[in-house]
Amino acid sequence: MRIVDLRSDTVTHPTPEMRRAMAEAEVGDDVYGEDPTLNRLEAMAAERLGKEAGMFVASGTMGNLVSTLTHAQRGDDIILGDKSHIFRSEAGGASALGGISFHTIPNDSRGMLDPDQVEAAIRPNDVHFPRTAMIALENTHNACGGATLTPEDTRTIAEVAHRHEIPLHIDGARIFNAAVSLETPVSELVKDAESVTFCLSKGLSVPIGSVVCGSNEFIERARRWCKMVGGSMRQVGIIAAAGIVALDSMVERMAEDHANARRLAQGLAQIPGISINPDALPTNLVFFEVERGDPAELARRINERGVKGGSPARRWRFVTHYGITAEDVDYALDVVESTFREYAPA
Repeated sequence: MRIVDLRSDTVTHPTPEMRRAMAEAEVGDDVYGEDPTLNRLEAMAAERLGKEAGMFVASGTMGNLVSTLTHAQRGDDIILGDKSHIFRSEAGGASALGGISFHTIPNDSRGMLDPDQVEAAIRPNDVHFPRTAMIALENTHNACGGATLTPEDTRTIAEVAHRHEIPLHIDGARIFNAAVSLETPVSELVKDAESVTFCLSKGLSVPIGSVVCGSNEFIERARRWCKMVGGSMRQVGIIAAAGIVALDSMVERMAEDHANARRLAQGLAQIPGISINPDALPTNLVFFEVERGDPAELARRINERGVKGGSPARRWRFVTHYGITAEDVDYALDVVESTFREYAPA
């Protein structure tokens, strides 16, 4: 049976070139700063994002946590969107481990924050209030359909942050998807931020890891927090080798994922019982509403037919990625259409 796994771009497998690079990687102990392959990846990532330094971490969640702990102290708060991944999907780590509170304001449909609302949320210099220590954006924005923020969008928030001497952090888990979609260098998307994290293990198809980038001084302080939360590694060049291949060869191919996502979204729009706006989905995340039938039963049925995805909720997300072809998309559409026709009739 054909298997089409649309659950997430985290299910990607390394390419043959990555596997060869991993097998042949020159390694050393990273805690001593002696892994040459990792050192190369960190420098390469920093240069690509226009920052002074980079630091490998185990995951995007760890990257956001370490960045937040570096910017903020116990008792501080951070401003971020109410639909942000840091707030909704990272287990409250900054609060639990750092004593940092979340000050949320609404994300709009593109994942953008209103600059006036950001300014109003900044705490005054008063002993009654926590200190506002960081403002965070997300690009692309997961919960907002993989929406992208332009350099101008980011600049409007950065101007507010910097006017109050507050650092801006970008959760750029899929920042390279944004760069490809907007046809804009990734360095332009993050140039106004003090720190940014991006995932190697999503659309870039590396098996493990993310990278945090910022100034030399920021990364030096972040390494202490990384050590504290268990993020220091040893011969991590075995993984870093795949990251180097990814940055060299896997970025521009994301346009294929976006084209397949568009094909998928347009096909889903033709299936009775599904509500979707393809024009609001610019990258590789395809969100839609199941309007009739039992979502859990429908998800189970399509999974039995080889299409992995769906959920018990009425809002579903399918994700295109390396390993998903246009033919896979067509197969998935056939499965979804026949399943909805049989189990969610009008």
